[in-house]
Amino acid sequence: MPTAEEAPARLAQIPSLTLSVRVPLARCTRFSIVGAADLYGETGSQDAFVAALTAARELSIAVAVIGDGTNLVVSDAGFRGLALRYRAAGIAEAGDLVSVDAGASLAELVDFSVERGLAGLETLAGIPGSVGGAVYGNAGAYGHSISERISAVRFFDGSRVRSLTGQECRFQYRESAFKSHKEWAILAAELRLEVADSDALRSAATGILEVRNRKFPATLQCAGSIFKNLLLADLPADAAAQVPEAVVRDGKVPAAWFLEQVGAKGASRGGIRVADYHANLIYNAGGGTAAGLYGLISELKARVRERFGFDLEEEVQYVGRFV
Repeated sequence: MPTAEEAPARLAQIPSLTLSVRVPLARCTRFSIVGAADLYGETGSQDAFVAALTAARELSIAVAVIGDGTNLVVSDAGFRGLALRYRAAGIAEAGDLVSVDAGASLAELVDFSVERGLAGLETLAGIPGSVGGAVYGNAGAYGHSISERISAVRFFDGSRVRSLTGQECRFQYRESAFKSHKEWAILAAELRLEVADSDALRSAATGILEVRNRKFPATLQCAGSIFKNLLLADLPADAAAQVPEAVVRDGKVPAAWFLEQVGAKGASRGGIRVADYHANLIYNAGGGTAAGLYGLISELKARVRERFGFDLEEEVQYVGRFV
């Protein structure tokens, strides 16, 4: 095993990698919880990013690849390893094909496509986070997901850089092959869009952004929705029978509906609260801790399990130890 001195020294030798020690990750997440990483590295170079991942594996250092930290919950005790951020953010077009680096923000990608009259991403307007994170979690809204437009994803599999087609990424609702392979790190994606009127796309994106900003204000320390919505067909029969028909959209039932039935709105633990107006929105009202957030999430899952007989599944990802 490497000593505490060997790991930083080895990583510091990688050109184009900026490395820091004991960095609070509050600045890297939407919840602004104070857990720190033993090591924090960032780079816009693919070669440096791959070299850092390779070195960490050889040194037996745990790695958490992070983007904009939208869906990350960092333990109060921090992360005993390397938090590594890929900042390459290039976006380019060739006809209706758009290539984008994983470090670009999803908002920048949506704006890029809308301004050029390329349709297919406008319903994602206002979703925070990086493109890499969006691909990893198959981000989406209003009945559409980014996977519908992905033709290929380039990634590092721990040994080499390779690509998968969109079909090979095994996308499902808020799922992808990358969630099943934590050792894979997304580098870039190609998306096939459709030529359309830029003004019409901008109007649609602006309307969606206004709605999202009312629901999830930019100043709110939250990850958006905490739990995944449910596919009606996958619910236990008893639970599905209780869902009003008017609640179901595109075969999905909002997790918020189940949470409302168990009194989630306004629930709190310390500085962590569930919004009074949205049962699937948990935020840090000030001074909240990761333990409080994890505890409240666990409590809400237990309430739904007891009432409806199934487990809600988080959209957020945990970094560090929570049990």
